[in-house]
Amino acid sequence: MEQRRAVVIGAGIGGLAAAVALRRTGWQVTVLERLQRLDPAGAGLAIAPNALRALDRVGVGDQVRALAAARGDVGLRRPDGRWLSRTSADAIRTRFGEPMVVAARSAVVDALRAVLPTDAVRTGTEVTSVEQGTAGAPARVTVGDDAPLAADLVVAADGLRSAARQAAFPGHAGPRYAGYTTWRWLAPSPGQPYRPAETWGRGRLFGAMPLVDGRVYCWASSVAAAGQEYQDDHAELVRLYADWHDPIPALVSAARDLTLLRLDIEELPTPLPAYHRDRLALVGDAAHAMTPFLGQGACQAIEDAVTLAAVLGDVPAGAVPAALASYSGTRLPRVTMIAERSRRVGRLAQVTSPLAVLARDAGLRLADRLVPDLAVRQMVPVVDVEPPALGSGRLTP
Repeated sequence: MEQRRAVVIGAGIGGLAAAVALRRTGWQVTVLERLQRLDPAGAGLAIAPNALRALDRVGVGDQVRALAAARGDVGLRRPDGRWLSRTSADAIRTRFGEPMVVAARSAVVDALRAVLPTDAVRTGTEVTSVEQGTAGAPARVTVGDDAPLAADLVVAADGLRSAARQAAFPGHAGPRYAGYTTWRWLAPSPGQPYRPAETWGRGRLFGAMPLVDGRVYCWASSVAAAGQEYQDDHAELVRLYADWHDPIPALVSAARDLTLLRLDIEELPTPLPAYHRDRLALVGDAAHAMTPFLGQGACQAIEDAVTLAAVLGDVPAGAVPAALASYSGTRLPRVTMIAERSRRVGRLAQVTSPLAVLARDAGLRLADRLVPDLAVRQMVPVVDVEPPALGSGRLTP
């Protein structure tokens, strides 16, 4: 078969996963990253069973499984520490045959980067334009004043504000503020036993999960006006969470001397009409930025990458635009469903009315008593899936 060439824009998890998957199906791949170093934008992330199985397809599933650290009870709690809904890490593993991995984002990036050739990733390289090509002509990617790179496929993994998406779908509404801001950091162990959980209060939440290296991945969110600025992010965290149950005060206190990442959450509430245009394919946030409440953002980017490589399989270069229609047709319904579920959970988690909070908490406690492991059952449509096999050109497990 002729040598097929792909250019991937962006070296986040979606872009790196796409590069690895495409290489495993015989593509020559170049990854272009505008940053000088692969410093992941984010402290930690969840890798659910669906993404672990997809990572198996690209040969790094076991490396990521080894990062699983949660044991015992997990679930939702109130600010006073009482449980709203509870399951266990063992119940998740038993039901799906896989753990729920919470890991430092850098560890997952490193696992993917390690299986690519050193010269496959070009950092400090900002893309200035993309020509999407046609069935009869290659795509072209321009970097500064350099001669354009010709490609049979361009993978846009350039994030929420994707320039490639805007060029391909200029009439699309684009990102919208979801109504809340978030903080994320990696804290040292609080020095006391604790149960991993996400705690829901009134218009705010706090999550803490152990990492395999002994640190704790912490995330917090609070309803806020768009663009609101804080003179001192740590002081704001203390104001919001200092009186919540242990070990939250200790984890917040530790954040004073750590790198705090704050981000107003935006999403693409209106799905794109397709995740491709001619020889351009969109993956991850560039295609379907979603709220974080199901922990599926990185997982869906990984699914995108594996599905894209499976669709292309042994497809010749000239047939790439036609084959990408199968990628869009497969991914759009599933990702749209997951994004909507995440949006609904977010509305529930972020309610601000005292009466609504009381009703929410009572409903969660009642459901937890009536339906054992309800949280695990609700995960089934999202995580209990098998990724397609690579190399076939067909979407079959």
